Amino acid sequence: MQRDTPYVPRRTGSGLKALTECGPFASLARKAGELDALDRALRQTLPSPLREQVRFANLRDGRLAFLAPTPALAARLRLLQAQILATARAIGVRAWYVSVKVAPPPPVETIPDRTKPLSPRAASHLKAAAVSVTDPELRRLFLELASIAETSVSRKNPGD
Repeated sequence: MQRDTPYVPRRTGSGLKALTECGPFASLARKAGELDALDRALRQTLPSPLREQVRFANLRDGRLAFLAPTPALAARLRLLQAQILATARAIGVRAWYVSVKVAPPPPVETIPDRTKPLSPRAASHLKAAAVSVTDPELRRLFLELASIAETSVSRKNPGD
């Protein structure tokens, strides 16, 4: 079945729109920018070790919410709530309360050490396997691996 009228796409205009021009995203980006600026302004007045470790999380209903990585830092931040509220009011933020939640940072992913050296015993087994193999390419690979094991052992024990 054919159309009587040509297909007209719903979008008008040419090219892509910037994300900041999209309605919901624009308001979200604006709010994130405002919270980031407020975070920098409020943490700037905190003492140095505390400033680097706590984060401002949100402003809602007159409550400034902060995140601290440990209970001790949360307690220190609670002691400074009068100073934080005074700073917030000085920059035009209507806030009456400070809440601090303990939120430990996500664990740092550790990459396991995959370069464990082969023992001298493993090197001798590789040499024995190389002797018993008939394929010359496989023999060469076994001997190459055994030589790497011997090199790593000789680096650990230079006097041996």
